[in-house]
Amino acid sequence: MMNFFIERFLGGKQGAVAIAILALLILVIFPLALDLFRLNLVGKYLTFAFAAVGLVLLWGYGGILSLGQGVFFGLGGYAMAMFLKLEASDPESTAIQTTPGIPDFMDWNQLYELPWFWVPFESFTFTLLAILVLPALFAYIIGVAMFKRRVGGVYFAIITQVIAVILTVLIVGQQGFTGGINGITDLRTLNGWDIRTDSAKYILYFINALLLLAVIMVSRFVLTSKFGRLLLAMKDKEDRVRFSGYDVSNFKIFIFCLSAVISAIGGAMFTLQVGFMSPSLLGVVPSIEMVIFAAVGGRMSLIGVVYGTLLINFGKTGFSETFPELWLFFMGGLFIAVVMFFPNGLAGIYNKYVSKLAFLQRDLPAIKLPKSKADTQSNASSSASTSDNAAEGAKS
Repeated sequence: MMNFFIERFLGGKQGAVAIAILALLILVIFPLALDLFRLNLVGKYLTFAFAAVGLVLLWGYGGILSLGQGVFFGLGGYAMAMFLKLEASDPESTAIQTTPGIPDFMDWNQLYELPWFWVPFESFTFTLLAILVLPALFAYIIGVAMFKRRVGGVYFAIITQVIAVILTVLIVGQQGFTGGINGITDLRTLNGWDIRTDSAKYILYFINALLLLAVIMVSRFVLTSKFGRLLLAMKDKEDRVRFSGYDVSNFKIFIFCLSAVISAIGGAMFTLQVGFMSPSLLGVVPSIEMVIFAAVGGRMSLIGVVYGTLLINFGKTGFSETFPELWLFFMGGLFIAVVMFFPNGLAGIYNKYVSKLAFLQRDLPAIKLPKSKADTQSNASSSASTSDNAAEGAKS
Protein backbone atom coordinates (compact mmCIF):
# COMPACT_ATOMS: atom_id res chain seq x y z
CA MET A 1 0.00 0.00 0.00
CA MET A 2 2.78 2.42 0.89
CA ASN A 3 4.62 1.64 -2.34
CA PHE A 4 1.41 2.21 -4.29
CA PHE A 5 0.96 5.62 -2.65
CA ILE A 6 4.57 6.64 -3.28
CA GLU A 7 4.55 5.54 -6.90
CA ARG A 8 1.10 6.75 -7.93
CA PHE A 9 0.56 9.88 -5.83
CA LEU A 10 4.11 11.11 -5.32
CA GLY A 11 5.82 9.95 -8.51
CA GLY A 12 8.30 7.57 -6.91
CA LYS A 13 11.09 8.35 -4.46
CA GLN A 14 12.34 11.31 -6.49
CA GLY A 15 8.86 12.78 -6.63
CA ALA A 16 8.40 12.23 -2.90
CA VAL A 17 11.62 14.15 -2.20
CA ALA A 18 10.52 17.01 -4.47
CA ILE A 19 7.11 17.27 -2.78
CA ALA A 20 8.73 17.08 0.65
CA ILE A 21 11.06 19.97 -0.21
CA LEU A 22 8.14 22.04 -1.50
CA ALA A 23 6.08 21.23 1.61
CA LEU A 24 9.00 22.23 3.84
CA LEU A 25 9.28 25.54 2.01
CA ILE A 26 5.64 26.58 2.07
CA LEU A 27 4.59 24.99 5.37
CA VAL A 28 7.65 25.69 7.53
CA ILE A 29 10.19 28.09 6.06
CA PHE A 30 7.83 30.76 4.73
CA PRO A 31 5.66 30.93 7.90
CA LEU A 32 8.76 31.19 10.08
CA ALA A 33 10.70 33.64 7.92
CA LEU A 34 7.98 36.05 6.75
CA ASP A 35 5.72 38.46 8.58
CA LEU A 36 1.95 38.12 8.20
CA PHE A 37 1.70 40.66 5.37
CA ARG A 38 4.34 38.92 3.24
CA LEU A 39 2.99 35.49 4.13
CA ASN A 40 -0.46 36.56 2.96
CA LEU A 41 1.13 37.66 -0.32
CA VAL A 42 2.72 34.22 -0.70
CA GLY A 43 -0.67 32.68 0.00
CA LYS A 44 -2.15 34.77 -2.80
CA TYR A 45 0.63 33.64 -5.15
CA LEU A 46 -0.03 30.01 -4.27
CA THR A 47 -3.67 30.37 -5.33
CA PHE A 48 -2.41 31.14 -8.85
CA ALA A 49 -0.30 27.98 -8.66
CA PHE A 50 -3.53 25.95 -8.78
CA ALA A 51 -4.18 27.29 -12.29
CA ALA A 52 -0.56 26.58 -13.25
CA VAL A 53 -0.89 22.95 -12.06
CA GLY A 54 -4.06 22.66 -14.14
CA LEU A 55 -2.12 23.89 -17.16
CA VAL A 56 0.50 21.17 -16.64
CA LEU A 57 -2.25 18.61 -17.17
CA LEU A 58 -3.93 20.47 -20.00
CA TRP A 59 -1.03 22.07 -21.87
CA GLY A 60 2.06 20.18 -20.76
CA TYR A 61 0.69 16.65 -21.03
CA GLY A 62 -2.43 17.14 -23.14
CA GLY A 63 -0.93 19.55 -25.66
CA ILE A 64 -3.98 21.83 -25.33
CA LEU A 65 -3.08 25.48 -24.78
CA SER A 66 -5.87 27.41 -23.05
CA LEU A 67 -5.65 31.19 -22.80
CA GLY A 68 -8.78 31.35 -20.70
CA GLN A 69 -7.89 29.63 -17.42
CA GLY A 70 -8.69 32.87 -15.65
CA VAL A 71 -12.34 32.21 -16.48
CA PHE A 72 -12.42 29.11 -14.26
CA PHE A 73 -10.29 30.78 -11.61
CA GLY A 74 -12.87 33.56 -11.56
CA LEU A 75 -15.86 31.23 -11.47
CA GLY A 76 -14.54 29.57 -8.33
CA GLY A 77 -13.69 32.93 -6.81
CA TYR A 78 -17.09 34.46 -7.57
CA ALA A 79 -18.93 31.43 -6.18
CA MET A 80 -17.11 31.78 -2.85
CA ALA A 81 -17.49 35.58 -2.91
CA MET A 82 -21.27 35.31 -3.40
CA PHE A 83 -21.61 33.16 -0.30
CA LEU A 84 -19.41 35.46 1.78
CA LYS A 85 -21.22 38.56 0.54
CA LEU A 86 -24.63 37.18 1.41
CA GLU A 87 -23.37 36.34 4.90
CA ALA A 88 -22.09 39.91 5.26
CA SER A 89 -25.42 41.34 4.02
CA ASP A 90 -27.72 40.21 6.81
CA PRO A 91 -30.63 42.59 7.63
CA GLU A 92 -28.89 43.95 10.73
CA SER A 93 -25.69 44.89 8.89
CA THR A 94 -27.59 46.47 5.98
CA ALA A 95 -30.30 48.23 7.96
CA ILE A 96 -29.40 51.64 6.47
CA GLN A 97 -30.07 50.43 2.92
CA THR A 98 -33.29 51.02 1.04
CA THR A 99 -33.70 47.25 0.89
CA PRO A 100 -32.00 45.55 3.86
CA GLY A 101 -30.79 41.99 3.46
CA ILE A 102 -29.28 42.27 -0.02
CA PRO A 103 -25.68 43.13 -1.06
CA ASP A 104 -24.90 46.84 -1.04
CA PHE A 105 -24.15 47.10 -4.77
CA MET A 106 -27.60 45.70 -5.55
CA ASP A 107 -29.19 48.36 -3.37
CA TRP A 108 -27.15 51.07 -5.12
CA ASN A 109 -28.45 49.80 -8.47
CA GLN A 110 -32.07 49.90 -7.25
CA LEU A 111 -32.68 46.18 -6.96
CA TYR A 112 -35.35 45.37 -4.39
CA GLU A 113 -34.91 41.65 -3.97
CA LEU A 114 -32.18 39.05 -4.21
CA PRO A 115 -31.83 37.65 -7.78
CA TRP A 116 -32.92 34.02 -8.08
CA PHE A 117 -29.45 32.73 -9.00
CA TRP A 118 -27.99 34.27 -5.82
CA VAL A 119 -30.42 32.49 -3.48
CA PRO A 120 -28.74 29.01 -3.52
CA PHE A 121 -25.44 30.59 -2.45
CA GLU A 122 -26.89 31.19 0.99
CA SER A 123 -25.93 27.55 1.59
CA PHE A 124 -22.26 26.80 2.24
CA THR A 125 -22.70 23.20 1.04
CA PHE A 126 -24.16 24.39 -2.25
CA THR A 127 -21.31 26.89 -2.61
CA LEU A 128 -18.67 24.18 -2.21
CA LEU A 129 -20.43 22.04 -4.80
CA ALA A 130 -20.78 25.03 -7.13
CA ILE A 131 -17.04 25.72 -6.94
CA LEU A 132 -16.44 22.23 -8.33
CA VAL A 133 -19.46 21.69 -10.57
CA LEU A 134 -19.96 25.07 -12.30
CA PRO A 135 -16.43 25.30 -13.80
CA ALA A 136 -16.56 21.63 -14.79
CA LEU A 137 -19.95 22.12 -16.47
CA PHE A 138 -18.81 25.26 -18.29
CA ALA A 139 -15.61 23.52 -19.41
CA TYR A 140 -17.64 20.51 -20.54
CA ILE A 141 -19.86 22.68 -22.74
CA ILE A 142 -16.84 24.38 -24.30
CA GLY A 143 -15.00 21.08 -24.68
CA VAL A 144 -17.88 19.32 -26.41
CA ALA A 145 -18.39 22.27 -28.76
CA MET A 146 -14.68 22.41 -29.65
CA PHE A 147 -13.15 18.95 -29.34
CA LYS A 148 -16.03 17.00 -30.90
CA ARG A 149 -15.44 19.15 -33.99
CA ARG A 150 -11.68 18.61 -33.74
CA VAL A 151 -10.96 22.26 -33.06
CA GLY A 152 -7.55 22.54 -31.47
CA GLY A 153 -4.18 24.23 -31.56
CA VAL A 154 -4.08 27.96 -31.99
CA TYR A 155 -7.80 28.09 -32.82
CA PHE A 156 -8.74 26.67 -29.43
CA ALA A 157 -6.35 29.06 -27.69
CA ILE A 158 -7.91 32.06 -29.42
CA ILE A 159 -11.46 30.89 -28.68
CA THR A 160 -10.72 30.49 -24.97
CA GLN A 161 -9.21 33.98 -24.97
CA VAL A 162 -12.36 35.37 -26.57
CA ILE A 163 -14.49 33.61 -23.94
CA ALA A 164 -12.44 35.34 -21.23
CA VAL A 165 -13.11 38.72 -22.87
CA ILE A 166 -16.84 38.04 -23.23
CA LEU A 167 -17.25 36.92 -19.62
CA THR A 168 -15.33 39.95 -18.35
CA VAL A 169 -17.52 42.34 -20.35
CA LEU A 170 -20.63 40.53 -19.14
CA ILE A 171 -19.66 40.79 -15.46
CA VAL A 172 -18.69 44.45 -15.78
CA GLY A 173 -21.90 45.29 -17.64
CA GLN A 174 -24.22 43.60 -15.14
CA GLN A 175 -23.21 45.76 -12.21
CA GLY A 176 -26.41 45.27 -10.26
CA PHE A 177 -25.97 41.49 -10.24
CA THR A 178 -22.19 41.10 -10.08
CA GLY A 179 -20.77 44.26 -8.54
CA GLY A 180 -19.46 45.45 -11.89
CA ILE A 181 -15.90 46.63 -12.32
CA ASN A 182 -15.39 46.83 -8.56
CA GLY A 183 -16.29 43.18 -8.09
CA ILE A 184 -17.56 41.74 -4.82
CA THR A 185 -15.86 43.35 -1.83
CA ASP A 186 -16.21 43.82 1.92
CA LEU A 187 -16.18 40.09 2.70
CA ARG A 188 -15.99 39.46 6.43
CA THR A 189 -17.00 36.09 7.81
CA LEU A 190 -17.20 32.43 6.82
CA ASN A 191 -20.03 30.74 8.74
CA GLY A 192 -19.56 33.29 11.50
CA TRP A 193 -15.74 32.98 11.53
CA ASP A 194 -14.05 36.34 10.97
CA ILE A 195 -11.59 35.81 8.10
CA ARG A 196 -10.02 39.24 8.59
CA THR A 197 -8.20 38.42 11.82
CA ASP A 198 -4.50 37.54 11.96
CA SER A 199 -5.17 34.01 13.21
CA ALA A 200 -7.66 33.42 10.41
CA LYS A 201 -5.14 34.55 7.81
CA TYR A 202 -2.58 32.07 9.16
CA ILE A 203 -5.13 29.25 9.13
CA LEU A 204 -6.29 30.07 5.60
CA TYR A 205 -2.69 30.14 4.41
CA PHE A 206 -2.04 26.62 5.70
CA ILE A 207 -5.35 25.34 4.29
CA ASN A 208 -4.41 26.83 0.93
CA ALA A 209 -0.93 25.27 1.01
CA LEU A 210 -2.24 21.84 2.02
CA LEU A 211 -4.90 21.94 -0.71
CA LEU A 212 -2.22 22.78 -3.27
CA LEU A 213 -0.11 19.80 -2.18
CA ALA A 214 -3.21 17.58 -2.33
CA VAL A 215 -4.02 18.79 -5.85
CA ILE A 216 -0.45 18.08 -6.96
CA MET A 217 -0.69 14.52 -5.62
CA VAL A 218 -4.07 13.92 -7.29
CA SER A 219 -2.65 15.27 -10.54
CA ARG A 220 0.32 12.95 -10.19
CA PHE A 221 -2.07 10.03 -9.72
CA VAL A 222 -3.84 10.96 -12.96
CA LEU A 223 -0.59 11.27 -14.89
CA THR A 224 0.82 7.94 -13.66
CA SER A 225 -2.34 6.09 -14.72
CA LYS A 226 -3.11 4.62 -18.13
CA PHE A 227 -4.93 7.84 -18.89
CA GLY A 228 -1.70 9.75 -18.34
CA ARG A 229 0.15 7.56 -20.83
CA LEU A 230 -2.62 8.12 -23.33
CA LEU A 231 -2.32 11.87 -22.86
CA LEU A 232 1.35 11.73 -23.84
CA ALA A 233 0.62 9.49 -26.81
CA MET A 234 -2.25 11.75 -27.86
CA LYS A 235 -0.06 14.83 -27.61
CA ASP A 236 2.54 13.58 -30.08
CA LYS A 237 0.54 11.25 -32.33
CA GLU A 238 -3.15 11.97 -31.92
CA ASP A 239 -4.16 10.14 -35.10
CA ARG A 240 -2.42 6.94 -33.99
CA VAL A 241 -4.33 6.99 -30.70
CA ARG A 242 -7.59 7.59 -32.56
CA PHE A 243 -6.87 4.75 -34.98
CA SER A 244 -6.23 2.48 -31.98
CA GLY A 245 -9.93 2.77 -31.14
CA TYR A 246 -9.97 5.58 -28.57
CA ASP A 247 -12.25 8.61 -28.66
CA VAL A 248 -9.62 11.34 -28.35
CA SER A 249 -12.22 14.08 -27.88
CA ASN A 250 -13.48 12.48 -24.66
CA PHE A 251 -9.96 12.47 -23.20
CA LYS A 252 -9.53 16.13 -24.10
CA ILE A 253 -12.88 17.04 -22.55
CA PHE A 254 -12.02 15.22 -19.34
CA ILE A 255 -8.60 16.83 -18.88
CA PHE A 256 -10.06 20.25 -19.75
CA CYS A 257 -12.74 19.83 -17.09
CA LEU A 258 -10.23 18.61 -14.50
CA SER A 259 -7.98 21.57 -15.23
CA ALA A 260 -10.96 23.92 -14.85
CA VAL A 261 -11.89 22.47 -11.45
CA ILE A 262 -8.32 22.80 -10.16
CA SER A 263 -8.21 26.44 -11.28
CA ALA A 264 -11.58 27.11 -9.61
CA ILE A 265 -10.30 25.78 -6.27
CA GLY A 266 -7.48 28.29 -6.51
CA GLY A 267 -9.98 31.07 -7.24
CA ALA A 268 -12.07 30.18 -4.19
CA MET A 269 -8.99 30.24 -1.97
CA PHE A 270 -7.98 33.58 -3.47
CA THR A 271 -11.31 35.07 -2.39
CA LEU A 272 -10.91 33.73 1.13
CA GLN A 273 -7.34 34.94 1.53
CA VAL A 274 -7.54 38.32 -0.18
CA GLY A 275 -11.14 39.18 0.72
CA PHE A 276 -12.56 40.19 -2.66
CA MET A 277 -13.12 39.03 -6.23
CA SER A 278 -13.22 41.24 -9.29
CA PRO A 279 -13.49 40.76 -13.09
CA SER A 280 -9.87 41.85 -13.49
CA LEU A 281 -8.85 38.38 -12.25
CA LEU A 282 -10.61 36.38 -14.95
CA GLY A 283 -9.76 38.37 -18.07
CA VAL A 284 -7.15 37.92 -20.77
CA VAL A 285 -4.16 39.34 -18.88
CA PRO A 286 -4.38 37.04 -15.82
CA SER A 287 -5.06 34.07 -18.11
CA ILE A 288 -1.90 34.76 -20.09
CA GLU A 289 0.04 35.28 -16.86
CA MET A 290 -1.05 31.82 -15.72
CA VAL A 291 0.37 30.36 -18.93
CA ILE A 292 3.63 32.21 -18.24
CA PHE A 293 3.73 30.75 -14.71
CA ALA A 294 3.51 27.27 -16.21
CA ALA A 295 6.06 28.00 -18.94
CA VAL A 296 8.64 29.48 -16.59
CA GLY A 297 8.26 26.73 -14.00
CA GLY A 298 8.19 23.95 -16.57
CA ARG A 299 4.96 22.95 -18.22
CA MET A 300 5.77 19.27 -17.74
CA SER A 301 6.53 19.56 -14.02
CA LEU A 302 3.84 19.75 -11.34
CA ILE A 303 6.38 20.95 -8.79
CA GLY A 304 8.24 23.29 -11.13
CA VAL A 305 5.18 25.37 -11.93
CA VAL A 306 4.73 26.21 -8.24
CA TYR A 307 8.26 27.61 -8.12
CA GLY A 308 7.63 29.40 -11.41
CA THR A 309 4.47 30.99 -10.01
CA LEU A 310 6.27 32.14 -6.87
CA LEU A 311 9.24 33.48 -8.82
CA ILE A 312 7.17 35.46 -11.33
CA ASN A 313 4.88 36.93 -8.68
CA PHE A 314 7.76 37.93 -6.41
CA GLY A 315 9.34 39.58 -9.45
CA LYS A 316 6.07 41.23 -10.37
CA THR A 317 5.67 42.69 -6.90
CA GLY A 318 9.20 44.10 -6.86
CA PHE A 319 9.59 45.05 -10.52
CA SER A 320 6.18 46.64 -10.95
CA GLU A 321 6.74 48.91 -7.97
CA THR A 322 9.82 50.37 -9.68
CA PHE A 323 8.84 50.18 -13.37
CA PRO A 324 5.05 49.69 -13.46
CA GLU A 325 4.69 50.70 -17.10
CA LEU A 326 7.29 48.17 -18.27
CA TRP A 327 6.08 45.13 -16.36
CA LEU A 328 3.82 43.69 -19.08
CA PHE A 329 6.58 44.04 -21.68
CA PHE A 330 8.95 42.25 -19.34
CA MET A 331 6.44 39.42 -18.88
CA GLY A 332 5.98 39.04 -22.62
CA GLY A 333 9.72 39.01 -23.26
CA LEU A 334 10.26 36.48 -20.49
CA PHE A 335 7.64 34.16 -21.98
CA ILE A 336 9.21 34.36 -25.45
CA ALA A 337 12.69 33.74 -24.03
CA VAL A 338 11.58 30.71 -22.03
CA VAL A 339 9.74 29.14 -24.96
CA MET A 340 12.71 29.66 -27.30
CA PHE A 341 15.66 28.78 -25.07
CA PHE A 342 14.29 26.85 -22.06
CA PRO A 343 11.19 24.95 -23.22
CA ASN A 344 11.11 22.93 -19.99
CA GLY A 345 11.42 26.01 -17.76
CA LEU A 346 13.00 25.91 -14.32
CA ALA A 347 12.56 22.14 -14.12
CA GLY A 348 14.52 21.73 -17.35
CA ILE A 349 17.31 24.02 -16.15
CA TYR A 350 17.46 22.07 -12.90
CA ASN A 351 17.80 18.76 -14.74
CA LYS A 352 20.35 20.08 -17.22
CA TYR A 353 22.67 21.88 -14.85
CA VAL A 354 21.99 21.72 -11.11
CA SER A 355 21.24 18.02 -10.63
CA LYS A 356 24.33 17.06 -12.66
CA LEU A 357 26.83 18.92 -10.51
CA ALA A 358 29.11 16.30 -9.01
CA PHE A 359 28.97 17.56 -5.46
CA LEU A 360 25.16 17.74 -5.49
CA GLN A 361 24.29 14.47 -7.17
CA ARG A 362 23.75 12.62 -3.94
CA ASP A 363 21.35 15.20 -2.50
CA LEU A 364 19.42 16.58 -5.45
CA PRO A 365 17.51 14.01 -7.51
CA ALA A 366 16.71 14.86 -11.10
CA ILE A 367 13.11 15.64 -11.96
CA LYS A 368 11.79 13.20 -14.53
CA LEU A 369 10.24 15.07 -17.43
CA PRO A 370 8.61 13.49 -20.46
CA LYS A 371 10.18 14.48 -23.73
CA SER A 372 8.73 17.60 -25.32
CA LYS A 373 7.80 17.93 -28.97
CA ALA A 374 10.99 19.81 -29.64
CA ASP A 375 12.95 16.84 -28.35
CA THR A 376 10.98 14.30 -30.35
CA GLN A 377 11.36 16.16 -33.64
CA SER A 378 15.04 15.20 -33.75
CA ASN A 379 14.03 11.53 -33.86
CA ALA A 380 10.63 11.12 -35.51
CA SER A 381 10.74 7.35 -35.69
CA SER A 382 11.49 7.07 -31.98
CA SER A 383 8.56 9.34 -31.16
CA ALA A 384 6.19 7.30 -33.27
CA SER A 385 7.28 4.09 -31.59
CA THR A 386 6.84 5.63 -28.15
CA SER A 387 3.32 6.80 -29.00
CA ASP A 388 2.35 3.38 -30.33
CA ASN A 389 3.65 1.67 -27.21
CA ALA A 390 1.82 4.12 -24.94
CA ALA A 391 -1.45 3.62 -26.75
CA GLU A 392 -1.12 -0.17 -26.80
CA GLY A 393 -0.06 -0.24 -23.17
CA ALA A 394 -3.04 1.84 -22.09
CA LYS A 395 -5.40 -0.22 -24.21
CA SER A 396 -4.19 -3.46 -22.62
